[in-house]
Amino acid sequence: MSEHRRKPQQPQGGGRAAARRGQSGSSSGRRAAPRGATGSPSDSYESDSRDSGGEGHTYGSRAEARRAAQRGGGRRAGSTGPGRGRSAPPDKKRIIDYPRHDKDGWRRWMPSWKFVTGLCIAFFGSMVAAAGIGYALVSVPVVAETATAQNNVYYWSDGTQMVATGGERNRQIVNFEQIPKAMQDAVISQENKTFYQDSGIDPRGIARAVLNMATGGETQGGSTITQQYVKNAMLDDQSQTLSRKVKEMFVSIKVGTDVKKDKILEGYLNSAYYGRGAYGIQAAARAYFDKDAFKLNEGECAFLSAILKGATYYDPAGATSIDPVGATPKKNQKRALTQMQDTLEKMVEYGRLDPATRAKYTKLPKWQNPRSNTALSGQIGYLVDLAKAYIVNNSDETGITARQLERGGYSIHTTFDKKKVAALEKAVKKVYKKNIKPEERPEKDTHVQFGGASVNPATGAIEAIYGGTDATKHFTNNADATGAQVGSTFKPYVLAAAMKWGVRDPEGDRVQAQDERTKVSEKSLYSGKNRLKIKEYDGSIWQNEKGEQWEQVNDGGESSGTPPDYMIDLREAMQFSVNSAFVQLGVDVGLDKVKDSAMESGLLESSLAGTNYPSFSLGTSSPSAIRMAGSYATFAASGEQRDPFSVKKVTDKDGTVYTHKTQTKQAFTALVADNVTDVLKTVVEDGTGTNAQLEGREVAGKTGTTDGNKSAWFVGYTPQLSTAISMFRYPDDESIKNRQFLKMYGTGGQDKIHGASFPSEIWADYMGVALKGQKALPFPTPKPIGEIVNDTPSPTATPSPTETEEETPSASPTTSEPEPEPSRPTPTATTTCGVFDFNCEDEGDTGGTGPGGSDAGGTDGGVTSSPSASQSEEEGTNRGNSNGNGNGNGSGGLFGGPAG
Repeated sequence: MSEHRRKPQQPQGGGRAAARRGQSGSSSGRRAAPRGATGSPSDSYESDSRDSGGEGHTYGSRAEARRAAQRGGGRRAGSTGPGRGRSAPPDKKRIIDYPRHDKDGWRRWMPSWKFVTGLCIAFFGSMVAAAGIGYALVSVPVVAETATAQNNVYYWSDGTQMVATGGERNRQIVNFEQIPKAMQDAVISQENKTFYQDSGIDPRGIARAVLNMATGGETQGGSTITQQYVKNAMLDDQSQTLSRKVKEMFVSIKVGTDVKKDKILEGYLNSAYYGRGAYGIQAAARAYFDKDAFKLNEGECAFLSAILKGATYYDPAGATSIDPVGATPKKNQKRALTQMQDTLEKMVEYGRLDPATRAKYTKLPKWQNPRSNTALSGQIGYLVDLAKAYIVNNSDETGITARQLERGGYSIHTTFDKKKVAALEKAVKKVYKKNIKPEERPEKDTHVQFGGASVNPATGAIEAIYGGTDATKHFTNNADATGAQVGSTFKPYVLAAAMKWGVRDPEGDRVQAQDERTKVSEKSLYSGKNRLKIKEYDGSIWQNEKGEQWEQVNDGGESSGTPPDYMIDLREAMQFSVNSAFVQLGVDVGLDKVKDSAMESGLLESSLAGTNYPSFSLGTSSPSAIRMAGSYATFAASGEQRDPFSVKKVTDKDGTVYTHKTQTKQAFTALVADNVTDVLKTVVEDGTGTNAQLEGREVAGKTGTTDGNKSAWFVGYTPQLSTAISMFRYPDDESIKNRQFLKMYGTGGQDKIHGASFPSEIWADYMGVALKGQKALPFPTPKPIGEIVNDTPSPTATPSPTETEEETPSASPTTSEPEPEPSRPTPTATTTCGVFDFNCEDEGDTGGTGPGGSDAGGTDGGVTSSPSASQSEEEGTNRGNSNGNGNGNGSGGLFGGPAG
């Protein structure tokens, strides 16, 4: 037998048999003795096990030893003693015992209390050291050294400089003794009543700011006056980073420790921004009241402390260029007054003002105009405001907030064409000087205003605007949101909706799929009957919620079309702006589709009136001139819609910050858009818009005059340029209470102002210059579209003899009367003298929602407005709310409105 096959001699009483006996004994509750106790030769194996890293325990067999080795961790099966189940101690003691050597499982990863304590001590020690270093490195800011700022430079579209503005910060530092005690008390009472007792730091405010920044929000300012002073003094630092917030914290700590409270308050009031380019209390006193700071009374001081909440929303002049919806003069004045009164109440509560003095100031103090920078006079101020508004309202794309823009240092390249801007201003002034004479006709020609805008159809670039007489004197940009209703210039959206979606099947339900509708040709026939009873799509007479019927009047109370049915095709109805035909067409298509058509073309939903009444099709909405020009540009571009924009590029010292990218969507097919254009060409060639003809060029456009002759429009375009011109009367004096749009009967020496008169004259004069040198391009020749609906009128579509004009005479204005009243339809038999009975309504209502409304406009059609009961009240102080249905908010501008 080979040597390696020979079995070793088994000792007596030991060996495997003994091991088996020991195991058997274990199973019966007796522990087997270690093999080492027998004195057998297996001791040599046990010794080997210790030499190889074991714990000196024995094993019942080689197989058991092997299994124990496979389990690892230094443990052996059958081990005993206090070390059982634990790893062998390391040869060397570790400084950081983690993971813990003497624990198994999850306990191995649980740090000991000594370890945790050590970490905390090390962390807080390093924080203290860092704070000490940070405190030593920062210095107390000096307001005089941070009183300068960089300009923002604005450029014309050709790259030449328009104006540099923003760096001329209006700041004059005054001593603490020159700051009224009332101003000190107002600010402390409103912002930091424990100012003289606290340390100058608000840890919660700092944590909130850091957290907000970390989550991607706008960093918030400090909560104490000390922190706000430090933030203002560090305004030259444009970064919004964690390191900057930490630096602010250290500076605030140092200021609170080393600087006297009076000096901190002085620094804060001398560095705070009060709007209107005014930094510091002295500049603010001059900007708002034209007086020195030490002459301010308690009410004026409380007012200026309110302005510190944010000039955009507290300046009583408003900031509609930044927020046309939320920063109107009316809303700002209400906010400022509320905040001012709250400040005065707190001053009394904290013993800083006696009740008798407080009782003197219950209204806003008399304030002056907000512009003083002569570089922003004329149209420049409107252009700058428009560019600023575009940047700020699109901050998610531009990456520039209002605060960052205020800090300056940007080069802003606009879309404005210097020659076109000058030409548009010149055209307006020419008409104004020739026709508007407030000295001769104070009751007719006062408060006359114009607005205008030009948009490039190929890009959406705003190339020119006319915002008013002078941006330093007239503060509302008339090219943007004004609240002036657009009248019959809205009718192309009704036609586009009829061509795109079609009229509903009379046999179907109210909501029908597009393939169940009949798309309309411009040759379709509709009744041009005056006082036409408007029918629902199913043939029933339209009624309001009170069961009152609607009768639509035409301009001058005249019927159009061929008697006796007075049917007229849509091309001719557009050419002569026949109201009844388009009101009926709008109902047949569905006013929701008409609204969609307007929005698809580029109008903002917030500028549109409600669709509850048929008059929606006649332009009770109030979009801005910019949006109207951009919307018609969609037709000029064969249905391609591009949002108007005013900034091409923004750069700073580090390079390009923002570049505009034109986004195009197909609002209408070329078939629809080109057919609408072809119909609008007829308006200029042979209709109400003949004054807008340009020699050698094709022009498409539409006139518009509104209810009560309160506004007049002409919107037209060539393939290269789309322009909108508006005219209205609205008092420009903020001191006038309950301001309203005024009628224009007799204005300019004319019986009535139409879009066909002054607006179209301005349009033609300007466009002739604006397009000079450009090749005359034709519009695309449209292919036939849709079907001719009502080719054979049904008997139900013919007005009954009782509805004839002779039996229901019109009360519309006539040319023989210098100031005729708007036409008033006669109520039907079902109508009672109420909100829908115009003969019973007072002059404060602008037309109501009843049978046909009032004035039908001029030779260009006009509009029946449908305001809610709240409109008269809103229109009195905020013309931005005159959008026809009472839910408007002056958001017809370029950037206004929740949806915009």
